[in-house]
Amino acid sequence: MKVPFIDLGLQHKLLKEELMDVVSGLIDSGQFILGEELLSFEKSFADLCGTKYAIGVANGTDALFLSMKALGVTAGDEIITAPNSFLASASSIFLAGAKPVFADVRSDFNIDPEEIRKVITDRTKAIIPVHLTGRPADMDSILAIAHEYNLAVIEDCAQAVCAEYKGKPVGSFGNLGCFSLHPLKNLSACGDGGVITTNDEDLYKNLLKARNHGLKSRDECEFWSYNSRLDNLQAAMLNIKLKKLPEWTARRRDIAAFYFNRFSGLDLISPKDKPFEKAAYHTFIIQTSKRDDLKSYLSEKGIDTKVHYPIPIHLQEAAKYLGYVKGDFPVTEKQSGEILSLPVFPELTDNHVEYVANSIINYFKK
Repeated sequence: MKVPFIDLGLQHKLLKEELMDVVSGLIDSGQFILGEELLSFEKSFADLCGTKYAIGVANGTDALFLSMKALGVTAGDEIITAPNSFLASASSIFLAGAKPVFADVRSDFNIDPEEIRKVITDRTKAIIPVHLTGRPADMDSILAIAHEYNLAVIEDCAQAVCAEYKGKPVGSFGNLGCFSLHPLKNLSACGDGGVITTNDEDLYKNLLKARNHGLKSRDECEFWSYNSRLDNLQAAMLNIKLKKLPEWTARRRDIAAFYFNRFSGLDLISPKDKPFEKAAYHTFIIQTSKRDDLKSYLSEKGIDTKVHYPIPIHLQEAAKYLGYVKGDFPVTEKQSGEILSLPVFPELTDNHVEYVANSIINYFKK
């Protein structure tokens, strides 16, 4: 049996007729930039996240970057984030003119609040917790630290749309929430896209202009800024997908629960929701010292797996100027050598999921 890590073609095949209808209508209308579909998407997305506002932007990296600029981040500022995320969590800090400062993570792959506290300086401007794998970070502790030190909080929700912490959706806790709509994400555009959520009216009004050259109106520019608009065409297709998102999220959680139950007793660590968490399972990551051998074994069985991510950000060539060395973040570094992401996309059949689980069980039995 062949089990892909993800099958974007299958998802879009099932939606193709609806998608093509809306694309055809928009081509006829010529409404490609900042149209009604975008306004509708932003309202629906804000409702989904329990926030007053949502702003569609070009991609998830721009969401982080523009959020920092809206908060006044500038040269000399420091922003604390996790070293085990996708590199955009840190690169956006650099691009905003600030210095990325890392804090190690817990066993759940999310930033450790006590490690945050250790690296706060008088230059710290904000904290960017990453809800990695679709599991919410410890927002109560992070917000308490932010309040104590008068720091902003920007949630990196790129992998976590529909995740909840103590009954509230991610993206509704910090000053701003940043989402990616990349094709591999749980809610995906047919191309790139991103969203920023907030309850702050001033930030919302600033970001509406910041994503559109700083324009106050067609002819008036308040400040120099960027072109980072979410295309109306993408918004139209996302409006269709939004209706499917609860069903897709429930399927991911069902697959994750099946894996977790089947892996009980094996020589591996697999994730489990805490009572106050509702993870969205962008990835289902197991952890084992036999990672590389298991990955090869599964490949021979026709099962595609990935590693998210094999090289922590602080050990990337681009981060050398920060002065970090191997050993600085032991939890992150240990995890990077042991983590393996299993197929968890919602179009997987029960037979696929059973085959993956049985293959892993057989590996540990041999």
